[in-house]
Amino acid sequence: MLKHSNRSHISTVNYFTVTRFCLPQLLPLLKHTMSYLHEIFEFYEEILTCRYPYSSFKTVFVDEAYVQVSSYASMSIFSTNLLHSGMIIDQTPMTRRCLAQALAQQFFGCFISRMSWSDEWVLKGISGYIYGLYLKKTFGVNEYRHWIKEELEKIVEYELKMGGVLLHPTFSGGKEKDNPTPHLHFSIRHPHTLSWEYYEMFQCKAHLVMRLIENRISMEFMLQVFNKLLSLASTASCQKYQSHMWSQMLVSTSGFLKSISNVSGKDIGPLIKQWVDQSGVVKILGSFAFNRKRNVLELEIRQDYTSSGTQKYVGPIKVTVQELDGSFNHTLQIEENSLKHDIPCHSKSRRNKKKKVPLMNGEEVDMDLSAMDADCPLLWIRIDLDMSILRKVEFEQADFMWQYQLRFERDVVSQEEAELEKFLTPASRLALTDILDQDQCFYKVRMQACFCLAKISLFTRMFCCKSCPNIVKTNNFINFQSYFLQKTMPVAMALLREVQNLCPKEVLNFILDLIKYNDNRKNKFSDNYYHAELIDALTNSLTPAISINNEVRTVDNLNADVRLILEEITRFLNMEELLPSYRNTITVRSISIHVTHPRSYKCQVPVIANAWLVRFVLVRLSPNWPNTSYETVMLMRPLAWRRNGELCLTPDTTPPRRNRLSLSSVYTGHLNCVSTS
Repeated sequence: MLKHSNRSHISTVNYFTVTRFCLPQLLPLLKHTMSYLHEIFEFYEEILTCRYPYSSFKTVFVDEAYVQVSSYASMSIFSTNLLHSGMIIDQTPMTRRCLAQALAQQFFGCFISRMSWSDEWVLKGISGYIYGLYLKKTFGVNEYRHWIKEELEKIVEYELKMGGVLLHPTFSGGKEKDNPTPHLHFSIRHPHTLSWEYYEMFQCKAHLVMRLIENRISMEFMLQVFNKLLSLASTASCQKYQSHMWSQMLVSTSGFLKSISNVSGKDIGPLIKQWVDQSGVVKILGSFAFNRKRNVLELEIRQDYTSSGTQKYVGPIKVTVQELDGSFNHTLQIEENSLKHDIPCHSKSRRNKKKKVPLMNGEEVDMDLSAMDADCPLLWIRIDLDMSILRKVEFEQADFMWQYQLRFERDVVSQEEAELEKFLTPASRLALTDILDQDQCFYKVRMQACFCLAKISLFTRMFCCKSCPNIVKTNNFINFQSYFLQKTMPVAMALLREVQNLCPKEVLNFILDLIKYNDNRKNKFSDNYYHAELIDALTNSLTPAISINNEVRTVDNLNADVRLILEEITRFLNMEELLPSYRNTITVRSISIHVTHPRSYKCQVPVIANAWLVRFVLVRLSPNWPNTSYETVMLMRPLAWRRNGELCLTPDTTPPRRNRLSLSSVYTGHLNCVSTS
């Protein structure tokens, strides 16, 4: 092992050592990857007003690690897949997130531990909360709100599908419930009996609940509570002979709530009872009608609390109404039997009077109001803008209101919730086109718009040469937003289908031209992830074929378009053999196309394996299979797997053994059925 260490400078004071471990060949990648670690230290120490609690911090990068991040007292173990050079774009934010997550767990999770397993949610919630603050500071408010929206959708989808996630399975009196989660096939009383998916959702819900507590008591009081916990723990850790003080280094649910009460003076008991002591999320169904005579918005809010994973919500909820004269917030009280709520409108309908419309952030914009009702002053309506409860909202409003919301709302969550894919009209297409043209719009909103609106003309106008539209410009990934958009648009275009459910010929030819004319010579960043997305675009262009009379085709009599795709994939694989890409990204994507779409060219998998996978017996599963690609591997039943020198027909599904599997072909022939010229 090679040790690379240096003295960290936190707040201009040298008081602990950072030591980094990796394999010798990875030292250049290690130095670049860890170059911004001190910024994470400084941020956490600043918001917590407390020094890093240990005298040293060790980072160990391990090949084929079981998980990306594992935190222990004064040490974190990472996967070597997180290491990257300065040429890699896509991996950089992922690695920074993993480092920030590991350091947050050093404060809450390692230095401060839980009193019992039922208090685990406090530590996971606090570490996830301060990790989110780092995301907000480093990547911006838009990225942070997008992350919160993703986490909320993740826990909502899981609970509605699988049942509720219970954070604290105890009564207020301290007696454990006999069977708090009857819908689960495992016990949640012990950490070793949980399913891994449930535990991931447990951590997700914990930090979302911690954010709800922050909304109730304010961020200032929240950070004061964290500082108090760390101060007491630091004092206790210095007591070598008074062991009774060491209990301050353990946190319990009751102790945490007591600290909140002492610092803020607020009672959050109802909130804890709603989201911590109970499982489930809130499912809200909304609709509205405008009463012209009274100039009142009649809002109807219903709840579905009978389905699995849901609960009834009683309490305040904020409704944001964008009117012609501005944006107005209304706090409604959801009671047991209340369904309809009357909200007075501040604007009067105007037919001929024209002026700019003020938005929520104070900006005034010109709008084309021809699509809306001349007697109605409402532009769009939003329920629970701040995501202050764990909920799923299904709201009904007109298509032009969704279009206004997408175009003119300045909140990224509002833009992403605009459901224009349900309204396939020329006005919707125009709204999506406007979003793609707005450079100041959040890049992930623009990426999402690509899948709602995929047009070759948009890509050629933005990324191709003006004199020759079928030739893409030389790669220049300096603008990361433009880079992510350029990656996404071909993948979205390949999803287009004609009446016969086939990808249009011009789309396939266009994607092949993008690959053919791709030029990365003058670009300072690697284009391996861009290449991988183009391979995904080729994959999306394939359509499963229907066999007639059990017809079995070989590679020699394929459809012409499919043959072009396979020839291009072969060229990628041959180039990868000579010049491997970062983490073999292109190899993995190229192999996946033969497994996920074998029906597209009516060939049996062994034939494809014989023709295409011969040369790649050393491609390991661990670098690029942690998320989706492993599902692809599970489909490769006819292929052989090599474990400890022995051939196995079925891959082992356990994570420890899965990381030791290597793809092996039982065939020894050469690739000779398709020309690679």
